[in-house]
Amino acid sequence: MKTIRIDRITIGAGRPLALIAGPCVIEDERMTRRIAAFLKKLTNRLNIPFIFKASYDKANRTSLQGYRGPGAAQGLEILAGIRADYRLPVLSDVHRFEEIEAAAAVLDVVQIPAFLCRQTDFVMTVARKARTINVKKGQFLAPWDMKNVIEKVEAAGNENLLITERGTSFGYNNLVTDMRSLPILRNFGYPVIFDATHSVQLPGGMGTSSGGQREMIPFLARAAVAAGVDGIFFEVHPEPETARCDGPNSLHLAELEELLAALVKIDRLVKSSIRE
Repeated sequence: MKTIRIDRITIGAGRPLALIAGPCVIEDERMTRRIAAFLKKLTNRLNIPFIFKASYDKANRTSLQGYRGPGAAQGLEILAGIRADYRLPVLSDVHRFEEIEAAAAVLDVVQIPAFLCRQTDFVMTVARKARTINVKKGQFLAPWDMKNVIEKVEAAGNENLLITERGTSFGYNNLVTDMRSLPILRNFGYPVIFDATHSVQLPGGMGTSSGGQREMIPFLARAAVAAGVDGIFFEVHPEPETARCDGPNSLHLAELEELLAALVKIDRLVKSSIRE
């Protein structure tokens, strides 16, 4: 398996479990910085490689009234400040061709949203511009379908690639996670991340917004780490009940330390018994 270097972090090939985490969307600069500071302190204490994630524009909201974020210009400025002040690599997602160049200039990892992972021109343009690309597997794809997406990224000349599993559509307003997908995806040779919070989302489940089953996050996260993933992805918030985006499937910041400590133990046990 390839190892992917992101700033001072190396992911893959039996390296320690990495964490990608942050709020679903930038609600305001003060809260975003508060979350980044908390996560940096926590991951330093637990010795977990960490990438900070926040979206500057959620273009795929269920309702027209759904909060999308501050937009590319202000959002990228906030993320650039967090990157510089906290010395953290940063990740965000892009939805439009017009944003790619500006996003790639700021972000250590540019993320392809699940709904756009089959858009060939978009994927290849991001791959040409980004230092590292994280592709979320579409809810509508089988794990082996991601081989075609990987080939597009490679054809664009970029092999700094992460693949993220975030669940599969299972009837209306529901997702299910097939843990078999994780070793299948890893067999393609790139590090695999498990998005434990979007995997418990209930898309459109509240009519004008998505619901979620936050209480299931720890169970899926522990199972994925036991399956040997290279990283875990959490959307977190100090008060998920009042979050402006994806609150029902976001993890309470106060619950994160205990879960991460357990995941680190599982990861060490699994990787000590497996040779890449």
